[in-house]
Amino acid sequence: MSENDPRQAPQGDPAAPEVIDGIRTLHARIDELHRMVAQRLEAQGVHAGDWLHEHPGALHLRPIAPAWRRVTQGEIRWPVTITVAAAIALQVAVPGRLVLVRPTWILPAVQGALLIALVAANPHRINRQSTFLRMLSLFLAALLTFANIWSVARLATEITRGNLGGSPGQLLITGGAIWLTNIVVFGLWYWEFDRGGPVARALNLKGRYPDFQFPQMVSPPEMVPPDWEPAFLDYLYLAFTNAAAFSPTDVLPMSRWAKVAMTVQSLISIVTVALVVSRAVNILPGT
Repeated sequence: MSENDPRQAPQGDPAAPEVIDGIRTLHARIDELHRMVAQRLEAQGVHAGDWLHEHPGALHLRPIAPAWRRVTQGEIRWPVTITVAAAIALQVAVPGRLVLVRPTWILPAVQGALLIALVAANPHRINRQSTFLRMLSLFLAALLTFANIWSVARLATEITRGNLGGSPGQLLITGGAIWLTNIVVFGLWYWEFDRGGPVARALNLKGRYPDFQFPQMVSPPEMVPPDWEPAFLDYLYLAFTNAAAFSPTDVLPMSRWAKVAMTVQSLISIVTVALVVSRAVNILPGT
């Protein structure tokens, strides 16, 4: 018997006819599927054989990598611009004795000028690789951070010494402005340094590991849009939840610098909320 001759099922094996019937049923179903596909293509005016000839790789499609792991066109500029402009405006609500530089308008004016320069150099999408623009962006974030940390320190000092009185409403406005600025500042740092920054993420430079694990990164593909990638609003949400819960929520820090940054943000948030609320309650009328 040659190798090409069909093999006879062993006589005495009761399972062999059932196996053969199962294989025949499977072949019949495959043939039926082929007919259904061919009929669908014919209904659209396309011959099945011609379509397969024109798409030879259709039967061997490779899974598409998620957007956060491949080169993309880069983030749009306006969410970052509006949020940073709001953080600059929030500094105006901080009393003069809590600000870093006097007159109080000087530092917001410098920050506004830096923001305008960044927008003018890259107005639409953040996809231009430039050392100068990156240093300018980091310098703006550093100015916002230093000014806000100074305000937090001065606020804590004035409250503990009992020098910051006045109305509880004004105290809550001041504390709220500092707390919201803290969210924007750390959202900027998370956005600027995760996997090398927004431009490095868009260009997929060096294939770096993510510093933050977003839920979309570990969710099934059918639950995540194929073009999803972390953008500034995702990092702003991360900063808000960390400031409100004093701990990570659905986004986990993966690298050590991310864990340290989230710890510092939580400490600033705890100090601001605890001191401001306690002082405001103490100076409420009738307390």
